[in-house]
Amino acid sequence: MRTILITGPGGTGRTTVAAATALQAARQGTRTLVLSADRTDTLGAVLGVPTGTEPIEAEPNLTAWRPDAAERFREDLTAFQQRATTALDLLGASRLDAEEVTPLPGAEELALLRALRDAATSETYDLLVVDLPPAPQALALLALPEELRRYLRRLLPAERQAARALRPVLGRLAGVPMPAEWLYETAARWDLELAAVEAVVGDRATTVRLVAEPGPAGSDAVRTATTAFALRGLSVDALVASRVLPGATNDTWLAALAAQQRKALDEWRETYDLHEVPHLGHDPRGTGDLAALPVPGVNKTPPPVEWPVTDHLADDGVLVWHIPLLGAIREELDLVRRGDELVVTAGQFRRIVPLPSALRRCTVAGAALREGELRIRFAPDPGLWPRTT
Repeated sequence: MRTILITGPGGTGRTTVAAATALQAARQGTRTLVLSADRTDTLGAVLGVPTGTEPIEAEPNLTAWRPDAAERFREDLTAFQQRATTALDLLGASRLDAEEVTPLPGAEELALLRALRDAATSETYDLLVVDLPPAPQALALLALPEELRRYLRRLLPAERQAARALRPVLGRLAGVPMPAEWLYETAARWDLELAAVEAVVGDRATTVRLVAEPGPAGSDAVRTATTAFALRGLSVDALVASRVLPGATNDTWLAALAAQQRKALDEWRETYDLHEVPHLGHDPRGTGDLAALPVPGVNKTPPPVEWPVTDHLADDGVLVWHIPLLGAIREELDLVRRGDELVVTAGQFRRIVPLPSALRRCTVAGAALREGELRIRFAPDPGLWPRTT
């Protein structure tokens, strides 16, 4: 199954491109689901068919779905209150009724991740097109499964035999009950759910498609987003330039704006697989307008993004870890070794990644950014590296 994640700067027609991409694939016979996290029905307005909490058929082979974050949040909170009855009673907490619960910020994004997981494991669709929030929020959303799993492993490690044995003693000393077994069971269930989402996002058949209006602001946003997605190990398979104006016009103001767009398009064409979508002169509404948009098709599964380690021990005495970071700026990069992990920062984005096993027995000997690739050199630690005889 193929998954295309569509995002870009705010207000650039992401939902329109997502719907047009899904429609094109469906009309070619591909069983397609288009997902959206918008609280308002922007997707339905573009498709010309209202969407909501249950998947609906917009056209043959095309299903649209806008998951209900509020209902799922109520279900989760109710289940938590039922299982945490003892702790809540001890604290004197009063229960919340389902009717008074409103979803917290971020609930829409979590609902979208769950829907993505459910759709990917259902074997009902051949293609998932995901209308993500604007790029900064989309990046935080896609990072969530990996980061939450890391937090769970640190706060509630699977190796809890000691905690089981000490719980009665600690309970008597503290005068309050220690966490019950259901806490660990819940953490294990969350870990499995998050791992399933992480597997979909990290699958080699999952790619990102950026949508941006050509211009200086769009160029800055595209460069930043490209670097951030590379840091997450996600491939950008295409850049869709939306609302492109015609080059020839008698209107001086429009001519200046079109020239600005052409300059950005020429720059993008050198780096990205660029596709231009012209401005229709009105907001697209309905499948007739969507079918008129020349969005890129669904290409074959691209090669996976790899972070290889190359052996230069014989020549330079180092191992080199290659991390592709297209668009990265040297001054915005930072590296911190933390045990068996490496904290990589690119501008406002950060990721904590485990070191490959061979590099855990090494020390960082330097790094360089060359040709859109971060190359980190590691020298073997004599105290940890196996000796040759």
